[in-house]
Amino acid sequence: MTYQDTLARWQQADLPADLAAELKQLSPAEQEDAFYQNLPFGTAGMRGQMGVGTNRINVVMVALVTEALAAYIDQSGSAAKKAGVVIAFDSRQHSKEFAQVASRVLSAHGIKVYRFSSLRPTPELSFSVRHLKAFAGIMITASHNPKQDNGYKVYGADGGQMVPQAVQAVIDGMAAVENGFTIAQDETEANVQVVDDELDNAYLAEVKTVSVDQNLIQKEGADLKFVYTPLHGTGQYIGEKALQQAGFTNYTIVKEQAELDGDFKTVKKPNPEDPAALSLAIEYAKKQAADLVVATDPDADRMGAAVRLADGSYQVLSGNQIAGLMVNYLLAAKKKNQTLPENGAIVTSIVSSRFASEIAKNYGVATLDVLTGFKYIAAMIDRFEEKKDYTYLFGFEESFGYLVKPFAHDKDAIQALVLFAEMAAYYKEKGQSFADGLKELYDQYGYFEEKTVAFDFPGINGHEEMAALMTKFRNQKLATVGDQLVLATQDFANQTQIDRAGAEKKLPQPKANVLKYWLADGSWIALRPSGTEPKLKLYLGVVADSQVEADAKLQTFEAVMEEKIQA
Repeated sequence: MTYQDTLARWQQADLPADLAAELKQLSPAEQEDAFYQNLPFGTAGMRGQMGVGTNRINVVMVALVTEALAAYIDQSGSAAKKAGVVIAFDSRQHSKEFAQVASRVLSAHGIKVYRFSSLRPTPELSFSVRHLKAFAGIMITASHNPKQDNGYKVYGADGGQMVPQAVQAVIDGMAAVENGFTIAQDETEANVQVVDDELDNAYLAEVKTVSVDQNLIQKEGADLKFVYTPLHGTGQYIGEKALQQAGFTNYTIVKEQAELDGDFKTVKKPNPEDPAALSLAIEYAKKQAADLVVATDPDADRMGAAVRLADGSYQVLSGNQIAGLMVNYLLAAKKKNQTLPENGAIVTSIVSSRFASEIAKNYGVATLDVLTGFKYIAAMIDRFEEKKDYTYLFGFEESFGYLVKPFAHDKDAIQALVLFAEMAAYYKEKGQSFADGLKELYDQYGYFEEKTVAFDFPGINGHEEMAALMTKFRNQKLATVGDQLVLATQDFANQTQIDRAGAEKKLPQPKANVLKYWLADGSWIALRPSGTEPKLKLYLGVVADSQVEADAKLQTFEAVMEEKIQA
């Protein structure tokens, strides 16, 4: 079927008024972009621009993907239908509407649905799937994306994002639906149960266990002064409750950003990875001489932070720096109270810093690397529980995602909020700042610096252009980057690592379209097409003896790789 055929079907359909009006206004080029494909279902579900068309997210596409999920649950048997699906949503435009459509499609199949009546964080959805022993979960969110986007994340019974086999079943199910406009919806919601306080309380009870040293919080928590911004999202409700129950009360919430607003009017992007998103919170902090700033994204699965320096300015930390500090604090505390297990392990992604790994090694703790996507960290946690070969201690991704305790199986900014505040209390008791603590770690382990650069490939040919670039790099077989030799090349698409001498070894991770280069000085570079956006991501990680040297390396490697990508 051509995009013109699909367009004609939509033009003849009884669309909601907003979609019908938008459809009439599309230019020919906009029509092609809106209908040339179904919005891809990638590593974390379906995410994209809201609007009319199959390449957009709207009530029609939400019904379509839910129908495919329902078919998968039907095939899994009556027990799966009875176990049901938990549904939550964030503060974005149309999120509540999309959650209701998903509920009604599932209910029409006789599938039990547990739905929150108002917005909740992604990690609480992950926890709720496990707590209720549900078959699956749906989170309506585009996480930290711009305001025009929304998304549809699907979770498995373990509370982690759906594994590849289940994702493929949903993709196949979407392709099998002949007409998305004939999907049945149960307007009575006969199989839908609203859940709120019970799950909030159960989740918060687990969050309480994240604290490592309650005596420290009792001593320093009331004096610790910080600013918190939920960036117009779900953290405003649960995040404050989590902080207060832990014993942190001397904080200020950014009033303008505590307002639930799907337009995110105070920020260009509601993304704690972007220093600009913390600007308003830092203004608050400067007026109060606060010790730190913390921010959560709209669905509260990512946390960013800025810390006060001696001159009164604020340093925005990277996700890798936050992870390194957390790992050091956790492991030091466990060693001190003699609870550090002999088989302890942290889990991280193949494109995250080696900083935390070096710290873990010093404590006799292993690091296991997984593919990008927190579902792979969740799968590793499940493996630990099954095989008992490692004890899970911490998981993180460079993109500001952390998981302290595995009662949720996705990144959890609410847990991170509590632990980060506790770390601040720890350094305050020592008469130090976070910056002091970070410098101590760099002096001990080396100066680690990382950067992610995204290259946009929008439009119909975007995915083909990215694929061609990856093929070009595979054929080039890089020997040097700048003045550094490439000691080994890892190609996760064929699960092999080849060193300079030609020796080959098998990689343990599943197949993925990722290339990673290990350099002679311990630095590394990776290339990966995004699974949720039309972007090619370049990851750079360097280590040096000083901050100046690390910055210089990073700048050199970025320039070399950018030239190769754009050649």
